[in-house]
Amino acid sequence: MIYLGCDLGGTKVLIGVYEKNTFDNVPKLITREKYSSSEWDSFYSILDDFFKRKYTNNLFPKTACFGIAGPVKNNSAKITNLNWDISIDNLKRKYKFENVDLINDFAVLPFGIPYLSENQYITIQEGEKQNGLNNNLNAIVGAGTGLGIARGLISKNNIVSFSSEGGHMEYAPKSNQEWELKTWLKRNLNFKRISCERIISGEGLSNIAKWRFSKEDLKNHKFTKVLKDSEQSFELKKNLSAEICKMAREGDPVMREIEEMWINIYASFLGDIALHELCYGGLWISGGTATKHLENFCSENFLKHFLNKGRLKDIVKSIPLKVILDEEFGLHSAACRANFLLINSKK
Repeated sequence: MIYLGCDLGGTKVLIGVYEKNTFDNVPKLITREKYSSSEWDSFYSILDDFFKRKYTNNLFPKTACFGIAGPVKNNSAKITNLNWDISIDNLKRKYKFENVDLINDFAVLPFGIPYLSENQYITIQEGEKQNGLNNNLNAIVGAGTGLGIARGLISKNNIVSFSSEGGHMEYAPKSNQEWELKTWLKRNLNFKRISCERIISGEGLSNIAKWRFSKEDLKNHKFTKVLKDSEQSFELKKNLSAEICKMAREGDPVMREIEEMWINIYASFLGDIALHELCYGGLWISGGTATKHLENFCSENFLKHFLNKGRLKDIVKSIPLKVILDEEFGLHSAACRANFLLINSKK
């Protein structure tokens, strides 16, 4: 039996066809393809290309799961930045799928956790075993283009996923410096409110840099010109975060200061999520920044800010904290969800 998994985002689309493993439920990849979203006028044209050019096997998948970077409502989804409309009815009619699931790209991630191999993640904090329902509760946080959060109850025989828009909760400064950052962003970028996503996503790293470089002491720094040029160039703007990290690795003290501020804010936010969820099954860090900042996540400084929760520090210390290393974990999870659908359709 074969099935299809898809991770559908505003930047890229990953599609894979998998075979059901005889011995366990870990997806066995048959073929995979990556598409640049902006090069296609619709998602259906991408699927058409995949089935005509990449996957030519006569054995067609009847079960599919699509992880969508956006809200899913009434069995349909709209990718705002691309103006794509996708619905289960259209997918079934056009491609003859029998079992289809459209699910938010973060809500699908809990389905992949039980089938991670040891080389797909690293443990930062072991945590402690707990009794009760929360022992099965896992939370996933991922900073990339945005800031995503999902929760999943994972037991031996079932997985229940809960989506969240927690990345858009109000950002709460914890120091005079962070308060200055928030105030500057509201005033200079014309934001009415500052969500955590504005600070912790990849764009957030750029926002911190813009604030820091608004100060007089950096007017002659070479990055000042890069920031100015990025206002006229989408490509430069898109790569600001990568350039900041590159310069930080090369030893630029200002960029190291900016990156450290971002890491500290992210660590504190994760500690808040740990308290909010009491996810004794594990708190997982994923997203586009996970592997890029692995050294920072494994540092004593990161754990210090993660655990800095006053009298509730011991609770945060008891929650397992892990980083997902697989940059295609979204596709892996969509495949696991499709396999889950396939198994349950046979019962």
